Amino acid sequence: MNIPVKFKRLHPDAATPQYAHDGDSGFDLTTVEDVFIESGTTAIVPTGLAIELPPGFEAQVRPRSGVTAKSTLRVQLGTIDRGYTGEIGIITDNIEQSDALPYFIPKGDRIAQLVIAPVAHATFTEVDTLDETSRGEGAYGSTGVGFNERFRQNMEKKGPEAARKWEDE
Repeated sequence: MNIPVKFKRLHPDAATPQYAHDGDSGFDLTTVEDVFIESGTTAIVPTGLAIELPPGFEAQVRPRSGVTAKSTLRVQLGTIDRGYTGEIGIITDNIEQSDALPYFIPKGDRIAQLVIAPVAHATFTEVDTLDETSRGEGAYGSTGVGFNERFRQNMEKKGPEAARKWEDE
């Protein structure tokens, strides 16, 4: 499906939106200036781009996996509503906790991606009760836990002797 999206350069060095590969869901967003982000702080990184979305669509700013996996930068998810036509900014945290030098993002770096997605609108109805489900009000891990928690629970069931045996191995 091809969605017509208008874009405007707000900076002469803003990159033309384009997908890196056929079938990609998002296209890269690049910086239009050098940015330094101090340890433990957040910055809005400018892209120099604005877009106009057609009715029924939104844009989602998402992190690039390589940036997240290989650096202390964390791009925050962001929603660009159809009505917003200002500059796209990338909300970026530097999670480094030491007194290290600021994280340097050079002009032209690809640090996030933008995904165009359809929007569903809900009609809300207030009720006194909600239908019963198998999950009910279970939340925050109610559908299962990770390996470490399951291991701990199994060791508790087997008793302290099993736990000591495991620790000795």
